[in-house]
Amino acid sequence: MTTGTTHGGELAAVQAALAAEHAAVYGYGVVGGRIGAGRRTEAQSAYDAHRARRDALSRTVRDLGGKPQAAAAGYELPFPVPDATAAARLAAELEDRLAAVYADLVRACGGARRKEAAGALREAAVRSVRWRGSGVAFPGLVERAAAPAPGGSASASSGAL
Repeated sequence: MTTGTTHGGELAAVQAALAAEHAAVYGYGVVGGRIGAGRRTEAQSAYDAHRARRDALSRTVRDLGGKPQAAAAGYELPFPVPDATAAARLAAELEDRLAAVYADLVRACGGARRKEAAGALREAAVRSVRWRGSGVAFPGLVERAAAPAPGGSASASSGAL
């Protein structure tokens, strides 16, 4: 049986994932503009995947009776991105932050939504490893997300990436 509190918690977690995907789409726009030609296809693929997830999450919010939150006009980058090296670092940071949000969504949901959130967590972790060249044992865990981010907050919903 689903209670209003559980449903509200699920909706809040889906909205948080939507906010993170909005930030990721914005961030990958920056990545795509700075990444070298050799990784441009990878950046485009990630951008497309995040747009698709964002759109799916918007539908889920509506299915849960909510109004999907809109993307911010802009987002504060966690550090300067002047070149391809920094762009790859930003892409890895975006994926790490998404993994943490999807871990929360896995905890908040059940059934098919939980399976979808777990798949999104896995995809974010794999992309992070590809961008960074290394990974963590348990991507998306709070302990990993609690590491201080260079230059700012990890909150995607506050206009920061």
